[in-house]
Amino acid sequence: MSGFKWGCALGVLVSALPNGLFDRGSKQLKGLVADDSVFGEFVSFLKSEVPQATGAVNVTGFVYGLTHPQQWAVVPTIMFVIGTWFVMNGKKILPKALPPGTEVILATAAATIYSMNFDYSGGVVGEIPAVDADAGIAIPGTDFKIPVEVLDFQKVLDAPVADRVGGYPALAITSLLFAGVNFLSIMGIASGFETENGIPWSAPRELIAQGVSCGVAALVGSAPVSGSMSRSLVSRMTGTTSQLACILTATIWIVAMPYMSIMSPTPKAALSAVIVSAVLKSVVIPKALMALTGIDFVVGWGTALLTAATSPTLGFGGGLVLYLVTMPLQSSGEKKKTD
Repeated sequence: MSGFKWGCALGVLVSALPNGLFDRGSKQLKGLVADDSVFGEFVSFLKSEVPQATGAVNVTGFVYGLTHPQQWAVVPTIMFVIGTWFVMNGKKILPKALPPGTEVILATAAATIYSMNFDYSGGVVGEIPAVDADAGIAIPGTDFKIPVEVLDFQKVLDAPVADRVGGYPALAITSLLFAGVNFLSIMGIASGFETENGIPWSAPRELIAQGVSCGVAALVGSAPVSGSMSRSLVSRMTGTTSQLACILTATIWIVAMPYMSIMSPTPKAALSAVIVSAVLKSVVIPKALMALTGIDFVVGWGTALLTAATSPTLGFGGGLVLYLVTMPLQSSGEKKKTD
């Protein structure tokens, strides 16, 4: 589990870096990597010979980005570096009376104000989809409507999703696999919080919650519900300790949707700084992995590298295989200790 979490955290760091260093984010970085004789050929080899190594392709781009500072965009990079430092150290320099997470709000607000008043060249959040004023569920006794609309069930059945994946049997299998992968993400997050912060969790409770949430999401046309490593780490960084934080966050987003155009000029570099500040220490200094010894070291780091080089699904599955293969060695080692 420690290896899986580290591999996922590295994936978060790798995906966030391009928006912090380049004007056009990952698209620009991919183009630069493709034009490079060494990195480009290596990526081409991975895509053609090892198509499962999607993580390795992203890590290669990450290494290219770090080793070619002459191609960084000046303003986004400055914003990204300063923002990351401020979010990671803001608690030490801001007044103690301010609530946790103030540093995140200040960093994001400052970057947005700069983008609004100056010719900012980097990527921004962009246009927020408009919400129909007449759509939504009305709150009895008020003129307010929650911008959520229940879909017509017949339209859902008539959607060509099943045909796209090869029929309803294939759709059922794909859905089960997708749900399994999502639950692995939840397991990695929850178990990490239990180990590091003493926050207990229950696998059946989380699985039921995910199932109910995905059922409701289907009714209103939302994407499937899962856990997010980056958002969870950012939430923990701002001081949250209970499920109430998630409920409040979701409620605020739903209610504030009609007003979210205020985020349109927010630089992606600032948002990347917030994400990177939440995972940087755990990636650079993986205390849980460094504490492993013997067979646990092999299983933990093997899972970590597989997750980083392929995908969370293959990494977790590979970690389970490593664990099963090394079980006899683990048992013999425990027996020797007992003797």
